[in-house]
Amino acid sequence: QVQLVESGGGLVQPGGSLRLSCVASGNVFSITVMAWYRQAPGKERELVAGISRSGNSTNYADSVKGRFTISRDNSKNTNTVFLQMNSLKPEDTAVYYCKADSLFRGPYWGQGTQVTVSS
Repeated sequence: QVQLVESGGGLVQPGGSLRLSCVASGNVFSITVMAWYRQAPGKERELVAGISRSGNSTNYADSVKGRFTISRDNSKNTNTVFLQMNSLKPEDTAVYYCKADSLFRGPYWGQGTQVTVSS
């Protein structure tokens, strides 16, 4: 089993920045790709960014390219994935979820963290 705990969400003004974190615990050795998704009210959950196990490969939704950066720390007994969000826009408002793919089971999802961009 893998457990994911997100943090870092909050209220920010347009143009501001936030950094989300997702700490994975449990069978972290089995984790492969990690990713951030988001879901706005009345909309489907969408992929924001993904990162490979090594961290050498990333992909982004067109709507966040150039503004968001995903990174990963696989040190010690945890895997942590970060999402640095800059130049935030009101349309970035959503619940952000961390997802981890596994060699054996899953995928695993975190509980979500709310990001609100508003003046």
